[in-house]
Amino acid sequence: MAGNTSEIKYLTPIDIEVKKEKYCRFTEKGIKYIDYKDADFLMYLVNEQGKLLPRRLTGTKQKYQKKVSQAVKRARHLALMPYVGDLLK
Repeated sequence: MAGNTSEIKYLTPIDIEVKKEKYCRFTEKGIKYIDYKDADFLMYLVNEQGKLLPRRLTGTKQKYQKKVSQAVKRARHLALMPYVGDLLK
């Protein structure tokens, strides 16, 4: 036993984190203009409290994230989307 110390055995396999590859849905589908009147689509980019999801979670490029935020602001101003929501989804 003393000579076999270099071998380490685990009861469960070691978890190896596998990152999902991020992609921008707007460049993939060729979307140039984000319509503020399409509130159902914008709800995918907003969490349950009504806050915008960050780029690191959605994978959206900075150019389109700015357009998304502007579209959400316009939709909220026209009452197409709520400013604050309790469990929107």
